[in-house]
Amino acid sequence: MTDRLTLTRPDDWHVHLRDGDMLAAVAPETARDFGRAIIMPNLVPPVVTAAQAAAYLSRILGALPAGSNFQPLMTLYLTEQTDPEDLAAAHASGLVTAAKLYPAGATTNSASGVTDFDKVQPVLEKMAEIGMPMCVHGEVTDADIDIFDREAVFIDRVLDPLRRRVPGLKVVMEHITTAEAAAYAKSDPGQLAATITTHHLIINRNHILAGGIRPHYYCLPVAKRETHRLALLEAATSGNPCYFLGTDSAPHTDDAKQSACGCAGVFSATNTMSCLAEVFEAAAALDRLEGFTALFGPQFYGLAPNADTITLTKGDPVQFATHIDTGAGPVTLFNPGFDLHWTVTS
Repeated sequence: MTDRLTLTRPDDWHVHLRDGDMLAAVAPETARDFGRAIIMPNLVPPVVTAAQAAAYLSRILGALPAGSNFQPLMTLYLTEQTDPEDLAAAHASGLVTAAKLYPAGATTNSASGVTDFDKVQPVLEKMAEIGMPMCVHGEVTDADIDIFDREAVFIDRVLDPLRRRVPGLKVVMEHITTAEAAAYAKSDPGQLAATITTHHLIINRNHILAGGIRPHYYCLPVAKRETHRLALLEAATSGNPCYFLGTDSAPHTDDAKQSACGCAGVFSATNTMSCLAEVFEAAAALDRLEGFTALFGPQFYGLAPNADTITLTKGDPVQFATHIDTGAGPVTLFNPGFDLHWTVTS
């Protein structure tokens, strides 16, 4: 029975580090286990230019522990005013790895996102030309579309037509939550991929709503039915390289989560590898954990895997703190609802 597992150091292909006091507290949590991470640009104001990305990168590096080798992979926030040449120059310099498309109003700090997708086609065509991936929050925001259907509708109404108009564009469907998204993500190998979060492999919508509202499980896209969670689990443990880890770890202070209009986001950076080892072991897929967390993401982005490793050890249940303290206030850590026996020991 396996009780020790050494893996290529993993990467997180979707994380929110925020800024200011929150950044200072959460950046070390991601840097502890992960070698690299795709950094979300939805600050206030958002990171829309190369100069803003450079300034944000400097702040992130300043928040890391001394001696850390963690590499932030920066992104630009696409707007209908994004300059294709500024974006291309930022990518060519190595400053920016990808660009993020938010439909306006889809999630936290997405008000500056895209309303008319035709207006960003010149930018997307430039991205296809230079091989720059587009990360997308895949939900429609129409008021008449049920929140549990918004991802599937986005694929049909927006994403598939967009990809047909710009066929050379590499696309990462971020934080997928449905069987439909999992099926679509594997339809165009090398050009299309999907990230799956830690929490969407563990919770379904009952965890949020049954027996009382649990705000620390509320995220966007919202968790769906159990059938969809099982489809995500099958995808993540399949060994198909189109699926890889993006935690979407998104810290909010407890007062912002536990309010009359609570913020969407699950903070999981601290215990993700412990959670995933438990999930993959239960699925008899521990041998596929390295691919999902450390190999398939770099492959899609055209990068080499990390050169170093981490080791997880299995033993008595691990006790993580229930929250981390930040200068902005306490942030509650994702609780998977079951004991965690795996821990990163080196």
